[in-house]
Amino acid sequence: MNRLQSELCRLYLLGNTECDSTDVDVFSFANHKSSVRAMTLELARPADWSAVSALWQGVQADLELPAPAIAVNGIDGYQLWFSFSDPVPGVDAKRFLEYLRLRYWSNIAPERIDMWPPTEASVSDQVQRVEMVPVLSKDSGRWSAFIASDLASVFADEPWLEICPSPDAQADVLSRLVSIKSQDFQRVIGRISTAAKTALSHVAFPLSKRDGTTTDLDYTSAILPGNSPDPKRFLLEVMGNSTVELHLRIKAAQALLPYFENQLPVAT
Repeated sequence: MNRLQSELCRLYLLGNTECDSTDVDVFSFANHKSSVRAMTLELARPADWSAVSALWQGVQADLELPAPAIAVNGIDGYQLWFSFSDPVPGVDAKRFLEYLRLRYWSNIAPERIDMWPPTEASVSDQVQRVEMVPVLSKDSGRWSAFIASDLASVFADEPWLEICPSPDAQADVLSRLVSIKSQDFQRVIGRISTAAKTALSHVAFPLSKRDGTTTDLDYTSAILPGNSPDPKRFLLEVMGNSTVELHLRIKAAQALLPYFENQLPVAT
């Protein structure tokens, strides 16, 4: 095992089977219980370092979590790679990624954003979706790579490497990173859930239907089945309701944002 594989194992991989392998392509990110040690966010078509940088900095300053790794995808975008010290439930990882999207990228078209675990499918169904970095893109013929934060802006126009990156250089980039501790992740997840529940108990507004009638949206039933907050489910309930005017469906999603922001800790 070379230094790069050791760093990938330390940060992202689940067990000894993957770590003992010398083939990067066989590495997996989820176990049979749908727990994960890694999650990724990608912004592409085009790459936008200013938006990615805002999220990357916010994770550290606003949420007091370690910096995720930064990568270029070898085609058209940036990726952020998050690492957990211990596997976390895939459902919590999805919730956290969706929160990050809403808080920092709410003005970005959803089709430009990719995430793993994906919110629309189970983790077990999508284990093979993520390709380990670095890898040669079959579409572009160029390489993905982990990059240092002070060089990230250089790749905005060309988010790739023309040649295979040095394994030792990639290992050096990853060696500076630390994983998110379980207690820190649960602290943030707990605050997100509490904020969602608080918001839903106080926020309500009439939604106008296209037939001219109005109805009060039942936030609690939309998002808190069994008292389990799930912001993504809430968004699907409202945004998927074709009888509601589009601008109000957007408003329903945006209504949660200030409550999340007010409830989450800010570093001093």
